[in-house]
Amino acid sequence: MPDNVPRAIAAPLLKWYDAHARDLPWRARPGANAPDPYRVWLSEVMLQQTQVASVIPYFEKFTARWPSFEALAAAEDAELMAAWAGLGYYARARNLLACAREVAARARIPETEAELLGLPGIGGYTAAAIAAIAFGQRAVVVDANVERVVTRLFAVTEPLPGVRPRIRSLTDSITPDARAGDFAQAMMDLGSGICTPRAPRCLACPLHGQCDGFATGAPETFPVKAAKLPKPQRYGTMFWIERDHRVLLVRRPAKGLLGGMRALPTGPWGDLPPGLAGAPFAADWRLLDAQVRHGFTHFNLDVALAAATIAAHTDAPEGEWWPVADVEAAGLPTVFAKAVRVFGRMHA
Repeated sequence: MPDNVPRAIAAPLLKWYDAHARDLPWRARPGANAPDPYRVWLSEVMLQQTQVASVIPYFEKFTARWPSFEALAAAEDAELMAAWAGLGYYARARNLLACAREVAARARIPETEAELLGLPGIGGYTAAAIAAIAFGQRAVVVDANVERVVTRLFAVTEPLPGVRPRIRSLTDSITPDARAGDFAQAMMDLGSGICTPRAPRCLACPLHGQCDGFATGAPETFPVKAAKLPKPQRYGTMFWIERDHRVLLVRRPAKGLLGGMRALPTGPWGDLPPGLAGAPFAADWRLLDAQVRHGFTHFNLDVALAAATIAAHTDAPEGEWWPVADVEAAGLPTVFAKAVRVFGRMHA
């Protein structure tokens, strides 16, 4: 079916959503009054590049501890970063705090996409999602689930990512004026539970009769994706410095990867294994017969592990001396938490 032929998508989809909507802690029930904008905003930031199942426990912990923009705005930076540890993409946490402080200073969160785009950490998708879900405004909301549903509905054969402007236009063509927030969440739920990447459950889909992808007999071939380039490989070393049953943790620079987070001291991360180059000071370092592997968005990292035990009077870099027995409570980013677990096994 050509793009310019109108399709009655919203009515059957919303009817399906009214019966099958996921019960999520940041949602209002279908057709109900708009949910708390704070909860919508927080969930949308957390859901950027993170799965729903991973977000739920963090969301519940955050809202119990910081139930409003004002409460979150008053949080200490280090406190917030520690609570975020494990969710990844740590620039989101820094922007989260900056945004909460700006909204608290204004005494309200903006309701329009254009105004929302002016807040820290809010891009086009997040602005549209908040405007539609929290404030009932008509907005075109396209996440990965919506992208998949739309490419199948219209059998879009051009590959991602270049075809995204067309996908947005197609989504715009089927987005209703009324219940835009419910429609956006219905599209997300359809993609999550029915129109899945592999083995979509087409006969359970309320839209399969209007779906060009279903008509091809191979809906799982959409969306078409350009071939991925291999990620670059980098190498580094992490240093476990122990004295009096405490381990040294440092703060990473505020800007850059894992900015502002507690971490073990590290050497440079580069194209070749650095060994003990970049050690924080001279010591009787032992390179362990173990390493940590971790995938970041744009590169893979292999990390060697070095350890030293020093006397109480030895000069060491500034940082926090954290009890070894409690170091897993320090709120370390995942790559450092992996290293801590390896060091823990070596101590056991």
